[in-house]
Amino acid sequence: MTRVYVLCTDLNNSEIRYTKNTYFPDSGYVHTLLTLYVYATGVLTPYMSLDYANALLLGTSTSNLHRLQVAQNSLARAVCQAPRSASATELRRQLHWLPVRQRISYKLAAITYKTILTKTPAYLSDIIHEYHPTRTLRSADKLLLVVRRMSLTLSAKAFCVSAPSVWNSLTYNCRSAELLSTFKRLLKTELFDIAYSEREHSA
Repeated sequence: MTRVYVLCTDLNNSEIRYTKNTYFPDSGYVHTLLTLYVYATGVLTPYMSLDYANALLLGTSTSNLHRLQVAQNSLARAVCQAPRSASATELRRQLHWLPVRQRISYKLAAITYKTILTKTPAYLSDIIHEYHPTRTLRSADKLLLVVRRMSLTLSAKAFCVSAPSVWNSLTYNCRSAELLSTFKRLLKTELFDIAYSEREHSA
C-alpha cells in the first residue's frame, strides 16, 4: 500500500496540519481494475490541491514547507509506483514537477503577470507599480516593479511586497513574454532549472 498525506491549511494560525491519510492499493492490483491514466488521475487529485491558494504560503515557515514537500514526495512515489527508498527528487524531475517552494513562486509570478497584463483585478493592480527611477539607469527598461519596504516580517508577506520581489527575481526574458502561455513556459523552465541545479550543487 502507498501512503499519501492530504494536508489542509489553517490560515488563522498559519499552520499546516495533516487531516487524513489516504491509501492507494498496490500498483499490480490497481492495474487489474483501472488503466494507468485513471490511476494517475486518482493520485493527482490531492496533488492538485497542493496548489490551491498556495501563493499565500510565500514566506511561510520552513516546517510548513517541509510538510508540504513530504506530501508531494509521497504523491510522486505513488504516481511512479516507486518504493519509499526511491529518490523523490529524481521522481519529481522525471515527472517535471516543481518542488513546493518553486510552485509557490510560480503561482505568485503567474498572478502578477496577469495583473500587469490585464490591470485586473483592480485591488491587486492598484498596489503594484512599475519601477521608474528618478534618473536614467540601466534598470529603467527592465520591466521591474517597486518593492515596498516593510518593517514587520508579517507585512513582507503582503502581495504588494511579495509579488514584486518574486517578479524582479525572474530573468528579463521571462518578464518580457508577450503571451501568458509563453510566460508560463519560460517561468516553469526557469524555476525548474533553479530547483534542480541547486540540488545538484548541494549533493
